[in-house]
Amino acid sequence: MVKMDFHGRDIISIKDLSRREIDTIISTAKKMVPYAKGEKKSKIMDGKILATLFFEPSTRTRLSFESAMHRLGGSVISVAEPMSTSKAKGESLADTIVMADGYSDVIVLRHPHEGASRLASEYAKKPVINAGDGSGQHPTQCLLDLYTIKDLKGNIERNNVVLLGDLKYGRTAHSLSHALAKYGASITLVAPPSLQMPKHILDAVKDEGAEVSQTASIEDAIKDADVLYVTRIQKERFPDPAEYAKVANSYRIDAKLLEKAKKTLIVMHPLPRVDEISPEVDKTPHAAYFKQAFNGVPVRMALLALVSGAIH
Repeated sequence: MVKMDFHGRDIISIKDLSRREIDTIISTAKKMVPYAKGEKKSKIMDGKILATLFFEPSTRTRLSFESAMHRLGGSVISVAEPMSTSKAKGESLADTIVMADGYSDVIVLRHPHEGASRLASEYAKKPVINAGDGSGQHPTQCLLDLYTIKDLKGNIERNNVVLLGDLKYGRTAHSLSHALAKYGASITLVAPPSLQMPKHILDAVKDEGAEVSQTASIEDAIKDADVLYVTRIQKERFPDPAEYAKVANSYRIDAKLLEKAKKTLIVMHPLPRVDEISPEVDKTPHAAYFKQAFNGVPVRMALLALVSGAIH
């Protein structure tokens, strides 16, 4: 496989990466697994500093990025409480980024406004990695999702992937749809009509060559699914609480529903979950979401090492 040059590169949208580049990240992440588990030690990021700037709540993304940097022998400076920073005094995002750029070697940014990471990349000289921007993109979550599918299913391209839940506001579903299209996977979109995939994303994914179908019935879709990707109905994205209340409990994955699925089906979720997956599913062979969450560490290790130039 021909290696891509990632040194100094921003990771803003999955759409900016080719299939070959995604394959390079996935293959690099596979080599990182023993280090992510602490079975081997690495110092390739010794002397490097990662700045994690999170202006929106996060558990898995922030902790896995910070764990990844520590596993590589680097250091971390972090913002996890935005109102304890100069943002509370009115400092602009641009000024915050310029400041962080001087303190670190790589910047990871999560922000509630779509396009914030793209803006940050224009002000930073160091690589900027988008850790989620509003209802826009979440490329590193997408990469770990693709890694998980390939790891558990053997390939990405020959799967029927069902995306379920909040497809309107769900940035993880947006990113994954674009990526699956690059691999020619079959995509089934399951959501209430008010939460279906935005038309501009649906059109783009179809233009990229993906076979896409839409339905509101998970009972119909699950029968032929190889991968079921469940997303939370995101209360924080709804401008009107009454609209959220109408769709809050639209779907629930439980053991009874999974009786209709293939024995080889894997159930994924970017987490956190609320009520959309019953805890009883955790003990079934279908459950892949906790392994998926761990996979964020080797995938983000690979990204940090690649964009910093620690490996080529």
